Amino acid sequence: MPGTYSGTIVPLITPLDENGTVDEQSVARLIGHVQAEVAGLMPALTSGEGWKLDAKQWQDVVTYTVKHSGGLPVLAGIQLPDTDSVIDRARTAAAIGVDAVVVTTPFGADVTQDRIVDHYLAIRAALDIPIFLYNEEALSGNRIEFDTLLRICEIPGIVGIKESSGDAAFTRRMAEAKTGIPVFEGWENLLVDAHGIDGFIGPLANIEPGLCNRMLVDPTPDRQAEINTVCERYGVFRDDWYRWVKKELHRRGVISSPTTHEEVKAA
Repeated sequence: MPGTYSGTIVPLITPLDENGTVDEQSVARLIGHVQAEVAGLMPALTSGEGWKLDAKQWQDVVTYTVKHSGGLPVLAGIQLPDTDSVIDRARTAAAIGVDAVVVTTPFGADVTQDRIVDHYLAIRAALDIPIFLYNEEALSGNRIEFDTLLRICEIPGIVGIKESSGDAAFTRRMAEAKTGIPVFEGWENLLVDAHGIDGFIGPLANIEPGLCNRMLVDPTPDRQAEINTVCERYGVFRDDWYRWVKKELHRRGVISSPTTHEEVKAA
């Protein structure tokens, strides 16, 4: 139901061994590391290298997340280029037992705003699973306009927005629209400016979920400065942030290997 989700939701990294196999025990330890501080688990999103995972890796990390969720809601990332592929993957997610799917727009710079709306309508028509909208541009190659977002929010079953446009004014405008759909900031460095948001979804939550919560409760410039310093320390603002997040989690003994998908492919 709209309004259900709030607080810090963690976009889990995907623990891989040197052969590219998803490490179930590392998934379990990672969830144990964050579970007291987060309101939900998002496997296979961008921080989880979701757009790079093959079908088995994706299914394994989602399955292990559900298995070890400890009662936390699981919102499975789906980062595929077209509507039919997303629907097929969403059916698999539903069969695994996730609580919702997290979906970008179709990929391509030529995707129209009407096509974006039709994408979410088609997913909802194909199966009865809650949908979290992921508003980003880096992967999809297109941008959702404000009025388009309002149209999508009217679709039954939309339960949240991961607002990663990188534009704090846009995020505030979305939060102020009072659609009844919770809005989550997707960038650590914009939290102090994202007034009215319902929560946060970003890679820092893998490492320091408690700090993320404190920022939501006390979104002051001093707290933002602390967030920025920690993100710089752990490489969260780098282009390959997931690599650096994995390195820190490995250093702490949370995951068994810091291996990324690219490193498996290069081996």
